[in-house]
Amino acid sequence: MLHIIELTEDGSHTLYIPELNEHYHSTHGAVQESLHVYLEAGLHHYDKQEVNLLEIGFGTGLNAFLTLLDTERSGKTVKYTTLERYPVSLAHAEKLNYSKLLDPSRKEIFIQLHSSAWGDWVDITPTFGLKKLQTDALRLEEFQPEALFDLIYYDAFAPEKQPGMWTEEIFNRLYALSNYGAMLTTYCAKGAVRRMLQTAGYRVERLPGPPGKREILRAVK
Repeated sequence: MLHIIELTEDGSHTLYIPELNEHYHSTHGAVQESLHVYLEAGLHHYDKQEVNLLEIGFGTGLNAFLTLLDTERSGKTVKYTTLERYPVSLAHAEKLNYSKLLDPSRKEIFIQLHSSAWGDWVDITPTFGLKKLQTDALRLEEFQPEALFDLIYYDAFAPEKQPGMWTEEIFNRLYALSNYGAMLTTYCAKGAVRRMLQTAGYRVERLPGPPGKREILRAVK
């Protein structure tokens, strides 16, 4: 798929896919959206110091990079597993401006998130381990992790673009892969998604969204 780098309103990059007419992040601000939806509503709300985290949709690596930087400030240790069917090319990753905006000294670390081997655990920093799996989340029933998850970043493309990624079967499987007390956060607050999460067994909260979005969802097992 063709990817076009675009600037969002907070000065951070996103990728646009003409084939889907879809952006990877909110055009109101990629960094502020990721911080709001996944770190503030998810990682910061989870009070344990060791977190086994699953991300659905590695994309540009922004969520992973923000999480890595956050562990260095908070002292939390994160084991970060991410599923991505269509990895962004290293050439595109090298042009993204996230490290320039967030911490210029961490450019090589950001690139390492993209260049590290798929399928293996890699200790990127003392507080952040990464395992990338190039796989289709539509086949989530075949995913057999080493341990249950404490936190899930659900960052698939929007339901109107990828309806197969927003089904009861997927949320049922994620519920089964989660520890008691685990949380799932997502930018999508559609009523159908909220009801599917509830049917899976989650207690679902509507939270205020980032700029340009009224609400997001946090689901707790």
